[in-house]
Amino acid sequence: MGRDKALILHGGKALVERARAALIAGGATSVVVVGGDRRRLENLGLEYVPDRHPGAGPLAGIITALDHAEADVVVVLACDYIDPSAAAVRAVIAALGTSDVTVPVSGEHKQWLHAAWRRGVLPTLETAYQRGCRAPRDVADDLTVSWMLDGEPDWYRDADRPEDLGPEIQ
Repeated sequence: MGRDKALILHGGKALVERARAALIAGGATSVVVVGGDRRRLENLGLEYVPDRHPGAGPLAGIITALDHAEADVVVVLACDYIDPSAAAVRAVIAALGTSDVTVPVSGEHKQWLHAAWRRGVLPTLETAYQRGCRAPRDVADDLTVSWMLDGEPDWYRDADRPEDLGPEIQ
């Protein structure tokens, strides 16, 4: 994208604000943003947490989120989903059961950055990170994963290029 995706305006709101709204409507009692431009995120009224391992990949961000969380279940939602859905947030939580993590599957794509995580997996993730894992999929064999196969494909559309957002990008 050439710039911070979290702060791109789409439909009049920053993508990160859209993610926050979906999380709150989906039942989250608090929402924090891990990493990014602290000043600009806080100016949007968002709670900011510095990434413990900046630039080290998405697993590091998940570790930071779980370490900061007080709740037993944490929904991790990337900021670049185009139209995040409260129904999708509720669905990943409902599908968790006794698993460590619920990961939606859309087509052939596993949506690790739209998942519900048990906070108790933090030591497992930290150990995996120390052995060099940087992507959540790298720790799948260390976890009990619930693969959520239902849901709407639109829940998981993300913005990798400006054209993914259409003419509404700002």
